[in-house]
Amino acid sequence: MKIKVIVTLKNGVLDPQGKAIQQTLNGMNFGNVEDVRQGKYFEIEVKEKDEKKAKSLVDDMCKKLLANLVIEDYKIV
Repeated sequence: MKIKVIVTLKNGVLDPQGKAIQQTLNGMNFGNVEDVRQGKYFEIEVKEKDEKKAKSLVDDMCKKLLANLVIEDYKIV
C-alpha cells in the first residue's frame, strides 16, 4: 500500500528557502506572490493491506525520522 506524507515547517518557523523562492519568483515578474513555504513530500510503499495499520506504521516513521517535530508538522494523505 502506498502512503503519502507531506512535511512542512510549523507556522512561525523561519523558512529561508521559501523566502529565496519567493524573491526569485518576484524577480521573474510573478509579483503577486506574497509568501512561499517549502516542505518535503514522501511516497512510502509498505507491505500492509490494512489502511489503518499502514498509516499507523507511517505515522511512527514520521515521529521517529521523517519529521523534526520541534519545527515541522506532517500530514498523512
